[in-house]
Amino acid sequence: MMKKNNPLGLYIHIPFCLRKCLYCDFCSFAGMDAVTMDIYVARLCEELAQKAPLAATHTIDTVYFGGGTPTLLSPYHFERLLGTVQTHYTLSDDTEITTECNPATADADKLCALRALGINRLSIGAQSAVDDELLALGRIHTYRDTVATFRAARAAGFDNISLDVMFGIPHQTPESFSHTLDEILSLSPEHISAYSLIVEPNTPFFEAGASLPLPDEDALCDMSELLLTRLRGAGYERYEISNFARDGRRSRHNLHYWKMDDYLGFGPAAHSLIGNVRTGHSHDLDAYLKGKDITEPEETLDEMAASDEYVMLRLRLSDGVNKKDFFARFGQEFDGFYATAAEKFVAAGLLVDTPERIYFTDRGFSVSNMVLSEMLFD
Repeated sequence: MMKKNNPLGLYIHIPFCLRKCLYCDFCSFAGMDAVTMDIYVARLCEELAQKAPLAATHTIDTVYFGGGTPTLLSPYHFERLLGTVQTHYTLSDDTEITTECNPATADADKLCALRALGINRLSIGAQSAVDDELLALGRIHTYRDTVATFRAARAAGFDNISLDVMFGIPHQTPESFSHTLDEILSLSPEHISAYSLIVEPNTPFFEAGASLPLPDEDALCDMSELLLTRLRGAGYERYEISNFARDGRRSRHNLHYWKMDDYLGFGPAAHSLIGNVRTGHSHDLDAYLKGKDITEPEETLDEMAASDEYVMLRLRLSDGVNKKDFFARFGQEFDGFYATAAEKFVAAGLLVDTPERIYFTDRGFSVSNMVLSEMLFD
C-alpha cells in the first residue's frame, strides 16, 4: 500500500461576487446567476476528481475556499464540493477547512450549515470599522454587518476566525485606523490579516490616478506602527509580513505557500505546485464552464529558481529561512548561496543572520521587497 504522509493543501477558487470592489484585481465576476453557479460547482467536482491522482502519495491537511466570495454558494454547493474531496482524497484527522466570507453574504443559518459540513475556519473580510471607508473601497457591507456575522459565526460553533483589515484606504487617517483596531480587537478573533492597500492596474482605483485621496507616507508609517504595537500588545504574534495569530492559530493553508510545500488549485486563475513543477489556469471562466481545459503551460523550476523562490517566500515569515532545512531541500549550504548578498542588509539592521537561520527585523519587513529584489535578482 502506498504511504500517504506528505501534507498537501487544496485551494478551491470561487470567482463570484455581488459587486467588484474598487481596488480588486482578483479573478472574480459579479452578477452570476444560480444556474451558472450550479454548472461551475459541477465543473469543480469534475476537476477535483480528475486531479486526485496527483495527490496519491499525499494527505490533505488543508482545504481553502477563496474568491471572489465563496459564501455566495449555497450549503448544498459546499456539500457537493466537500463530498467530492472526501471521496477522492485522503484527509488528515485535523484538516483545516477554511472559507472566505463577505459579511453581506452569510446569515446565521448558512453559517450553521457550513459548520455542520465540517468547515472549521472562517476568514471574514472586515477591512475597516468605519463605514465611510468601506464605502470608499466599494464594499457592500457595513461594520455592523461584520459584527453580526462574527457573532453568528461564534454561535454556529466557529472557534477559529480570521478578520481581514486594510490600511492606506482613501480618506483613512491614523486616528480612524486606530478606531478600526479597537473594534477588531474587541471581537477577539484568533487571527488577523492586515494589508496595506496596493493600487493595482485595471482597477477603478488605478484609473482614478492622482485624484484618489490616499494617505501620505507619514500616515502610512504611523498606521504600520500602530498595527504592530496594538496587535502585539493584545497577544497576537506577527508570524508573516501581513498576518498575526494567537498561539496555535497560524493559517496552516497559507503556510503551505510560504513554505513552498505542495498544493493543488482548482478553478480559473488557480495555481498548483507539485515538487518543482508549477501549473496554472487562465482566467477564462466561460471556457471553464464549457468543460474546456484552461491549463496554461507548466513551468519546471530549475535549482536556482527554486532556491530563490524558497528564500523569498520563507523570508516573508518571521521564522525566516532555517539553514538546516535549506540544506535538506537543496543539498547546498545557505551561506554559500546568499550570505554575501545579505551582508549589507544585516549591517543595516534589516536582517538578522545567525548560524541557524536568517530573518527580517520589523524594519526589514517594511522594505522587504527592496531587500529581496537586491538579494535574489540583481
